[in-house]
Amino acid sequence: MANRVSASITLGGTLSPYAYEALTALITAEALSTEWDGEPFETDHHVPGTALSLFAHEVANGRFEALEAWCAEHGIAFARWSGAYPSQWGAERVVFTGAGEPISYPVDEDDYVVIGRAALERLASYDAVLAYFDAADFVVPPLVVDKAAPFPQELLARPGFVETVSS
Repeated sequence: MANRVSASITLGGTLSPYAYEALTALITAEALSTEWDGEPFETDHHVPGTALSLFAHEVANGRFEALEAWCAEHGIAFARWSGAYPSQWGAERVVFTGAGEPISYPVDEDDYVVIGRAALERLASYDAVLAYFDAADFVVPPLVVDKAAPFPQELLARPGFVETVSS
C-alpha cells in the first residue's frame, strides 16, 4: 500500500468545454474537493475568472499522477503542494508553468519554500536566489473554459471521458 499524505493542487489555463469535461472526470476520479474536507468536486464548483484549487487527504505518494500528467500534456499550469512522509520524503511544491517540465521545490509543512546550503552555493548570487524563490512562487493563471479553445482529439481516449464529436 502506498504512503499517503495531504496534498493540494491549483490549476489554470485555457480549455475547450470538451477538455474541461475530461479534466473534471480526472478530478472526480482523484476524489478532490474545493476545500479541505469538503464535498466532492462538481463541474459548477469552479468560479469563473479564478484558478481552480483542489484539496485531498490520504493522497497516494502525495501526487495526483494522472491529473498532473494530463495537465502537463495539455499545457495546463499547476502548482501542487504535498506534505512530508517521515523517513520517506519531505514536503514539496511542484510547479508547472504550462510549458517545459514540472519543477519540484522543497517546502515546509506550511508550504513555505526552503533552501539548503548546497542550493545556495550552487545559485551563488543574491539575484539567483531571488529568482529561485520567484519561480517557486509562480502564480497559477485563472482556469478559463473557452469555446474557441482548440480541442485535442486524443482527449476522447482518456478514461472517464465519453463524447461523440462529429468531424
